[in-house]
Formats: sequence, C-alpha cells, structure tokens
Amino acid sequence: MIEKSAVPSERSNPSRAARPTPGDPQRLVDVLVIGGGFAGLCMAIRLRLTGLSFVVLERAGEIGGTWQANTYPGCSCDIPSQLYSYSFELNADWKRTYPPQSEILAYLKRCADKYLLPGSILLNTEAREAVFDESNKVWLIRTRHGQTIAARAVVSATGPLSRPFTPKLQGIERFKGKTFHSSEWDHSLDLSGKKVAVIGTGASAIQFIPQIAPQVEKLTVFQRSPPWILPKLDVEHANWVYPILRYIPGCKRLIRSLLFWCQEAVGLGLVNPTLVRPLQRFARLYISRKISDPKLRKALTPTYTLGCKRILLSNNYYEAFARANVELITDEIEEVCAEGIVTQDRSVRTFDVIIFGTGFQGGYLLSPLRVIGRNRAELQKRWRDDPGAFLGMTVPGFPNFFVLVGPNTFSANNSVVFMIEAQVHYVLKCLRWLQKSGHSTIDVRVDVQDRFAGELQERMKGTAWVSGCKSWYLDRYGKNVRLWPASAARYWLRTRRFSPNDYLCTSGG
Repeated sequence: MIEKSAVPSERSNPSRAARPTPGDPQRLVDVLVIGGGFAGLCMAIRLRLTGLSFVVLERAGEIGGTWQANTYPGCSCDIPSQLYSYSFELNADWKRTYPPQSEILAYLKRCADKYLLPGSILLNTEAREAVFDESNKVWLIRTRHGQTIAARAVVSATGPLSRPFTPKLQGIERFKGKTFHSSEWDHSLDLSGKKVAVIGTGASAIQFIPQIAPQVEKLTVFQRSPPWILPKLDVEHANWVYPILRYIPGCKRLIRSLLFWCQEAVGLGLVNPTLVRPLQRFARLYISRKISDPKLRKALTPTYTLGCKRILLSNNYYEAFARANVELITDEIEEVCAEGIVTQDRSVRTFDVIIFGTGFQGGYLLSPLRVIGRNRAELQKRWRDDPGAFLGMTVPGFPNFFVLVGPNTFSANNSVVFMIEAQVHYVLKCLRWLQKSGHSTIDVRVDVQDRFAGELQERMKGTAWVSGCKSWYLDRYGKNVRLWPASAARYWLRTRRFSPNDYLCTSGG
C-alpha cells in the first residue's frame, strides 16, 4: 500500500520530475513505460515513489487510455467504482455505483497530477520500436517522431484492447453515408431523424444502443450472437453517502473489500460451470421479464454457457427493443451497397449511418510497435501463434522487458485494476532486486515459462471460458490466451514473491 505521506513534492527531487527532452538520443532512464492508461499510470506512480527515473510515452493527446478514447453515449464501467480505482487512491466522490467514462478520466487525471506525473509523460508520442542492445544491456526505444530513448527496463502498458476492430465488409467503401467505430464516436454528427445500423452487440453496443434509440428515426441492430446480460445494480449516490465515505475511517476500504469478495464469488461459478447454473436461470428470467415477444426473446437468448463470453450488465438494453423504431437482425451481412446493407437473404436495408460496435483487436503489442529482443527475436512474431508470458509479464529472450495486462491476466469477474496493481508490485520487486544484486538484466527461463503455460491450460479445463463458444478470450486455435483461470486473489498471491531462481541473470553493460 502507498501511504498518503509518501506523495512526492516537486521540491523533493526536481530532476526526476523534469520533462524529457524530445529528440535527445543520449537520454537514459531507468524505466520507460509505454502507455498512459490505468496500467501505465499505476506503474509511473510507483516508480515516482521509489525514486527511479522514468518516462511515459502516450500516443494520444492526453492520458487515460481506453477512458480517453471511448466517449460514446452511455460509456461507463461494469465494475463498481470503489473497486475500479487504485487501492492506494480510494475516492469518496464517485457519483454512482458504476462510474461513467467522464468520472473515470477525471479520476485518472487527478491521480497523475497528485503524483506529479505530467512532467514525465510525453503525449502524442507513439513508440514504434524497442530493441535490446546486448552489448550495453539497455533497450533503445524509437518513437514515431524519430526520437530515441535508452532505458534499462521497459514496461509495456499498451493494453490488449486499445485498437478498434472493424470487420472487412464487402463493399463498405461504396456506402454513401457515415461510418465510424464506437471508440471513435463522431460527436459532430447529429443522429436525430437518421436511419442507423449498429453492427455488433458487445459491451460497448449494449451501452450506446439505449442512448441513441430515442433519437433516431430507425435503429437496426445486426447481431451475430446474443450476450448474456444481467441487471446493473447502478444507483446514484445520495448526498449523505459522501461524508460517510470521506470521514469515517476505513469505510471506503471496507466497501471495496466487500465488493471484491462478491466479485470473487461470481468467479467460482465460472471456474465450475455447475455452480453458474442458478445465475444462468436468473439471466433467462431477466430476459423473459423484459421481452414479451417470444420470437424476439429467443433471438436475444444465448445458447452457450453463461460466462463463456463476457457477461454484460445493463438495465435498459432489452427495453430498447420494445421501441417501435428498433429492429433486431440475426441474418448474416452479405455486403454493403451505396444505400445500406444487404443480408444473406438478399434483403436491402437503407441507412444514413453505420456504427461498428465490434470491439477491439484482441492481440498483444499490436503494430506499429515492434519489440526485438536477444538474437533479433521479434516478440510479435513469437506471439502470433502462441501468446504467453510468465505470470503474464515476462518472456524468455526479452530481458528487463515487462508486460502489464499481458497474456492470461484478465480477470473475467473482477477488477482489472486489482490485477494491474499485483503486476506493478511484481515488476517493482524485479527492479529492486536488480538494483540490490548488481545484476544488469533478468530474463525468465524457458523451462519456467513452459511449466507455467502448462499449469494455465490445465487449470482452464472444465471452466465456462472453454465450454464451446467463440469469444475474444480464445485465439484462432481455440486456446484461451486472455483470462487468468482462477481467482484474482490467487493471482495476487502468485505475484507477491519474486524468485531470482526463475530468471537468468547477467552483469555488466
């Protein structure tokens, strides 16, 4: 835990807070962090408090990661606010049970300011290449602008859900209307009176569909497979809640702990699908209560095990389909024409706007970033067929290179922020050990990584996540490369201790 008294002051170490000089090829930092979202900022805050020199590269014009990029109507989190925040920076001022995008972004900016991060963050600076210099035992990171920064260690915090996925639909270039992805929402476009098509029914789509349905003339939703949806117990906090959270010692932390263990209880069912059956029956009852039309109800009811895909939360998604101007289409899209969309039955529906609610590319370290380790090994090529890392963070052949929210570190039922903090804690243990031991590099052993990978897939057997549906959790071979196959608490325990025996260590450089 980080104590409030540990917050740095600008006077305490001005050299650490100085803004990096763009274009300086001689600059050397202890740690370079790629990405300014939840993970990157958490890493930077902890580095600030340890006194290690660092710089954060953020490709966007402001920090926030996914909460900076996604501004679509209704954008909010599906993890309770007290749990979707740093454990060392609990917030008494959340306005709702589940925080909207604007509140989360404001929270991240407050954290960055409090820990004096802006001076160490380079905005509009995209990392294009990270190459390990074997002779000097440093990483050389080249940016889009041609700047080169040397770092003793690199932490990739780009996140696996940072690049929008837009399906390649035949004829899309012929469409005369407007098209955009939900993560690139066109706020200049007034949807009032428009005929709008939404392609996809994932986590983003179920949030913005109810928001735009009352505005448009006609809303047509194209669904490949329906999601399991549970009610979102989201309430606005009453005024009397704030003083309790602010002034009663331990109240925020107690609430956070209760929420954490409630989320862990849901995870038990996902690990053992037999235990999730009552929740699945409840989800079916929820659909029946909201959708009276038997045909529509059947189309909106999943046929796969609850938890096989991401479980979604909404109080108003099903109500949107009760509107006379909203239509659900389950036929596959054949092509796009100038006027609209053609389905497999050759029906043509005309539209003014097509919105893609199709989620994100699920890969790790996506282009244009190239990571080149020892013997010119390229991490993206290695991960193309088999993404894997020890504890989701370190990869053989890539010394002093750490990945946050890497392979198999998503929690399907709990807060990713909790997982991030566990990873940051582990990375810091690695860096501190390097400092104390006098070694230059650590590189996870191949046998350690192989044994860990085997453990993961063995634990994955019999879980809801590999019960037969097609989801973004799986790679093209059907292997789950996204989720941690146990409780978040178990991951926390696994990352509390760093063992040098798991790594090959070198000196010099």
